[in-house]
Amino acid sequence: MPATVFDLPARLSAKGTADLIAADDHHFARIASQLDREVATLEARLAELRRSSGGSGEAALERDTAIHRLSSDLNVLRRFDLDVCLGRMVFAESGDTVYIGRMGLRDEDGHALLVDWRTPMAKPFFAATLASPMGLSTRRRYRWANGLISDYWDERLTSATADDTASLDDQSAFIASLGTSRSAKMHDVLSTIQADQDSIIRAPADAPMVVDGGPGTGKTVVALHRAAYLLYSDPSIARGGGLLFIGPNHTYLSYVDDVLPRLGEDGVRLCTLDDLVEEGATAEDDDRSARLKANLNPGAVIERAVSIYEEPPTTAMVIDTVSGELTVTPGDWAAAFTSIDVDVDHNAARDQVWDELLEILTESVVDADEDAEPLEVRRYLSRDPDLRATLTATWPILDPLDIVGDLWSVPAYLSLAAPDLTEAETEYLQRTEPRAWTKSDVPLIDAARRRIGDPADQSRRRRAAAEAAAEQARMADVVDDLIAADDSELMQMTMLKGDDLRGALDNPSGRETPDPDRLAGPFGHIIVDEAQELIGAQWHILLDRCPSKSFTIVGDRAQARHGFAQTWDERLSKLGLAVNEVHLSINYRTPAEVMAAAEPVIRAVLPHANVPQSVRQPGNSVRCSRVDEVPSLVDSWLDSHREGTVCVITASPASWSFAEAERVSVMAPAEVKGLEFDLVILVDPDGFGAGVQGGVDRYVSMTRATAELVIATDASSASVEARTAHSKS
Repeated sequence: MPATVFDLPARLSAKGTADLIAADDHHFARIASQLDREVATLEARLAELRRSSGGSGEAALERDTAIHRLSSDLNVLRRFDLDVCLGRMVFAESGDTVYIGRMGLRDEDGHALLVDWRTPMAKPFFAATLASPMGLSTRRRYRWANGLISDYWDERLTSATADDTASLDDQSAFIASLGTSRSAKMHDVLSTIQADQDSIIRAPADAPMVVDGGPGTGKTVVALHRAAYLLYSDPSIARGGGLLFIGPNHTYLSYVDDVLPRLGEDGVRLCTLDDLVEEGATAEDDDRSARLKANLNPGAVIERAVSIYEEPPTTAMVIDTVSGELTVTPGDWAAAFTSIDVDVDHNAARDQVWDELLEILTESVVDADEDAEPLEVRRYLSRDPDLRATLTATWPILDPLDIVGDLWSVPAYLSLAAPDLTEAETEYLQRTEPRAWTKSDVPLIDAARRRIGDPADQSRRRRAAAEAAAEQARMADVVDDLIAADDSELMQMTMLKGDDLRGALDNPSGRETPDPDRLAGPFGHIIVDEAQELIGAQWHILLDRCPSKSFTIVGDRAQARHGFAQTWDERLSKLGLAVNEVHLSINYRTPAEVMAAAEPVIRAVLPHANVPQSVRQPGNSVRCSRVDEVPSLVDSWLDSHREGTVCVITASPASWSFAEAERVSVMAPAEVKGLEFDLVILVDPDGFGAGVQGGVDRYVSMTRATAELVIATDASSASVEARTAHSKS
């Protein structure tokens, strides 16, 4: 490593004296050495495991698990360099200095070189304030660039402390760090997490929580850091199936997908709501259809739709058996139909119904004929064509997509499944292409798949059962041969008749089994970002995947494109979620001048919108331009800024293109939620639409800017430009 980790610019030379940074450099040298040792140790252990014999059964499973765990640990270590260290804190009473890291690290003697940011011991580093110093005298936060410290800022938290190793600069370096250039990927901001954000990140997950905050308040930052914190601190989440993170779109997910690994966490599954079903779905272009479907309870609709395919026969039938004729009564069928296990899907339950019916009928035959052999009776019954045909007619194998499609093509079927719809509404939802799926269909498709199951599963199960039976028969022959050939005095091979050793021969743990759907759940916790956009039916998709109802719900009612007149509690209590609501009110991202321009835009359509207060006031952040000047404006900005990103937001993205695509994005207003750019250019924002949706789209688009906002209009379209000029006056 270099002689010093500090690479401070000339203007900060006073912060680079030995009395201020020598202790840190010494500690960084120890961290670097230990990181190298840890990597070397893990590489050696991994190589040894890979060279070892895999064995079979349980031993092979344990070896594979160990390799996976060590590989994951090694990937985490290789991901970090010295920037694994976030900062340090000094305790007032003891004078002890504790360094905080993205992960924990100990030297060979067990002394802590870094304390993991998620541990209780690290909490003061993020939560201490002047009003509540939590035992700290000073705190130092590092700002890293290209593997070196480009700045740091010290805070004195106890006024009585005299610390000669601190370069106190209040919050100037912190504010400056908020204005650093953005890139195509979001960075974690552990070193700048504030006390209000930290309290939310570390809140327990025993009840659903709503995090409400306006643009730039760090909602997404809180959501991502909370995901990493909960997986580390709450073992019940892993036991419950892990953590699922829902984002608004794939552009957003691509933007944030580097954050969690940088926080030391690889185990979070990220997806959009549409990813939870396999079928592609287009946007619903009919607002009335979308509203009608949004108000349906998908689970209840599908339950009624499926129930008509689970009605037992109401008349008796006579079949032949090995002992003569047998009358199969409606009571026999009803007993079989009601015997299925709870939560078994329709298609899987069919085999249970069949097995129970055969058991009931076999018992009837054996009771009437004591000479009848039960296995022979059961085999004979299982081949009866009339019995099988009746089961197929009354409990058929269903296709989830057929069921949902039938709702939109058979009015009587929809009336049965959704009795709250009027006759006119039922007719309105009918369509000529029942499988032309839209996003409004997704909750119903998901509910149908969970209630019905995969129609191909039954044939796969039957093949697997047949293969298992054949394998057991083959193994029985092997055991018989081994016993016959055993001439030992104790006849040890007879032990293979026992279930335990017979199971070792069968070796079921060595067989491959299909992986379950990674997104089917259940999950121990679900985090939803931009949750203000979810409608009632969509929430059911998530509720079905989280039996514990442990949610972190992140959003801003003022950014809901279709309006959000209710409170969070009013909307979510209808779903059975009693939420704890917390608020973020400080805008750390957006310059005050940009917010001053954006505020009247949102208040024009939502007078009571929650508009946060900005802490950054760089000046000259908002200007106006003409649409035809946008290309030259972008080129000029790129020439004068070696780093940073630009977003041109327009109602017609296909009409624009720029040569430097890596740094310039062209997006529609609906696509930019959760994203941020150094320079944002709104092209003809009045063309974004009218009413609440248009106002929200303009507001969201304007507040994506972290440095500069340009409003580009034609001469004939100047209303936003006029409002912007008015806000600055």
